[in-house]
Amino acid sequence: MSSTAGEHRPENLVLGAVLTTVAFFCVALVAALAKVSAQYTSTGVLLLFQNLICLIFIAPVAWRGGRSALRTDKLGLHVVRAVTGTACWYALFFAITQLPLANATLLTYSAPLWMPLIAWAVTRQRVSRATWLGAGIGFVGILFVLQPQGHAFNIGELSALAGAVLLAVAMMSVRWLGATEPITRILFYYFLISAVLILPIAVLDWQPFPAQAWAWLIGLGVAHLLSQILIVVAYRYASAEKVGPFIYSVIVFTALIDWIVWDQRPTLFGYLGMALVIGGGLVAVRARGAVERTEA
Repeated sequence: MSSTAGEHRPENLVLGAVLTTVAFFCVALVAALAKVSAQYTSTGVLLLFQNLICLIFIAPVAWRGGRSALRTDKLGLHVVRAVTGTACWYALFFAITQLPLANATLLTYSAPLWMPLIAWAVTRQRVSRATWLGAGIGFVGILFVLQPQGHAFNIGELSALAGAVLLAVAMMSVRWLGATEPITRILFYYFLISAVLILPIAVLDWQPFPAQAWAWLIGLGVAHLLSQILIVVAYRYASAEKVGPFIYSVIVFTALIDWIVWDQRPTLFGYLGMALVIGGGLVAVRARGAVERTEA
């Protein structure tokens, strides 16, 4: 893993794209393992295991440089990232217990569609028409996923949508942190603060679980760790702007897992919704990248 902010190897877009796609396959595995593990224990316990396993790995790496490697003047932004990231995972894990895996993941990973709106609200940064168009297309896709179910929003859908907004804020905070902070420091503070935040909830929600649940919980943490490592390595070979669109592969992967494991086949409206969310997201990401290059 990179130890300095902005460090990267000569660009290799194909390798960067492959690594990013594999990373989000691991994210899809996290969602699937959370759905299985939820049969045995609470959402708080799932998140605690997820963060502790990652922290056990990243702490020795972060400490190699001594205390100076962990010194930061961006602690507030680290806290924002950890709070929104942890809350997003909590919302997604809860939504998975209420919805088909593919629907919960699609709604949560519509996060890039919310980023232009949040950026405009927070910074009053100019947003191009093409970006708004892409976001609008994606939001129509969300309606395709929700509306055909023939009922008002249920708590699972509201949770997944809340997770999308939280994920958008978390993604933006990572981007701001990445401008000055080393990758290992970002990951260390994220896993540490997240573990501390979720510990009281896990203690209150603790319930005994059978021995076989340990394998699922450890798998959950390892899959999450692999996703984080692969994303970091991918960004060393290609910029986040260029490989960012591959985030949408998680929607395809979870739909396939949902179909194969739980026999939850997407409806026609579900397929249309996925296509519109992915297509709109790609339009928005490319338009945002073009504006940033023009202003640079």
